[in-house]
Amino acid sequence: MIKILISHTSTQPIYEQIKNQIKKQIIEGSLKAGEALPSIRVLAKELNVSVITTKRAYEELEKEGFIITVPARGTFVAEIDREKIVGIKTKEVEEELEKVVLKAKELGIELNKLIDMVDKFYKGDEFQK
Repeated sequence: MIKILISHTSTQPIYEQIKNQIKKQIIEGSLKAGEALPSIRVLAKELNVSVITTKRAYEELEKEGFIITVPARGTFVAEIDREKIVGIKTKEVEEELEKVVLKAKELGIELNKLIDMVDKFYKGDEFQK
């Protein structure tokens, strides 16, 4: 079952919110390969958005290889290469690490201290300031 929450106050366009939430559910495995997605019209009605908005989200997901549309049958979650998912998750971690490194630089934290912090978190040790 697909779960999508739309924020009308977000600066992110609605089609991107839809696309990103579906993509996240596919990557996390809550939407499985071969699982049917609602039609563009049904999803638009459920989310109270235009058909054009859901169509754009689906088109982008299809271009990125996350879903496939079979004429006269519907739209389904595509079989995703595990390496692709690992790559996506790695990119997410890199983006978060970039934020942490920038924050550490702003606060004047030395590289060695930052590496020690990451090491403690990675090993599961209690983090002590």
